[in-house]
Amino acid sequence: MPYDVICLGEVMVELSLNDATPDTAGIGFAGDTFNTCVYLKRAAPGLDIAYATKLGQDRLSDRIVTLMRTEDLATGLTLRSPDRMPGLYAISTDANGERSFLYWRDRAAVRTLFKPPALDLDALTGTGLLYLSAITLAILTKDDRDRLIDGLTRLRASGTRIAFDSNYRPALWPDAATARTEIARAWRLSDIGLPSVDDEMTLFGDTDEDAVIARLNAWGVADGALKRGAKGPRPLDGSAAPSCEPAPKVIDSTAAGDSFNGGYLAARLTGRDAAASLERGHALARLVVQHRGAIVPRHVMGEEP
Repeated sequence: MPYDVICLGEVMVELSLNDATPDTAGIGFAGDTFNTCVYLKRAAPGLDIAYATKLGQDRLSDRIVTLMRTEDLATGLTLRSPDRMPGLYAISTDANGERSFLYWRDRAAVRTLFKPPALDLDALTGTGLLYLSAITLAILTKDDRDRLIDGLTRLRASGTRIAFDSNYRPALWPDAATARTEIARAWRLSDIGLPSVDDEMTLFGDTDEDAVIARLNAWGVADGALKRGAKGPRPLDGSAAPSCEPAPKVIDSTAAGDSFNGGYLAARLTGRDAAASLERGHALARLVVQHRGAIVPRHVMGEEP
């Protein structure tokens, strides 16, 4: 069935480490596109939103599916591998809220997304918007990336819009040249861009944010937001950036960009204009970084616990 939005990517088991209690860890579930999917649905509950991924048939995978349903995400595109499990990562934050990670994801089920049971991209025709990130690209083999790009090309030709975040994680790529090639391919297919200025400058060697915007515009991406952290977002179309207040204190910067994406896309898809959408995205990210964890409790966003 068609959905208003499909978010495509990886959800992992998250271990939260705290130096004050070194013999214990909090357990959660997160991943860049999954975080965005949750925040988008919370901010726009009227939209029909699905998360497309592959999990295992283990108890942790069952808990992830339960979480998806609790967040009112459609799970019809969540495939289950008979012999793999979700990836896992451990996260710790310093006094300034900056993150460090340890990953165990080589055998993650989602790396076989296009192996039986495989995601059929052609069955997604009619979807309004498909959102993915460069992490989605990086965890796939070259052949499967090609399948994904080809499928996105067909979906876009049929009317589905593509939203992309070039979330660059060097450790996931064999080298920077491969990352540049593959991410550039995705950018040229994108209708809405959600880049972070640091990622773009690091990967493509742009001298400043104006150069980032100029390059993306040359590739056909003039709709969306350039994320600049505490400075707030800047429109990709060259119009003036809104005035955005930084967070009074950053406890955990995990999912700052992901929550911005969710708030921004929710506003765009429910009729807000570009300026209001930028402000909504920044306001949500500003809230999220003042709390621990990638996905904050519902009551933090003003909802009932």
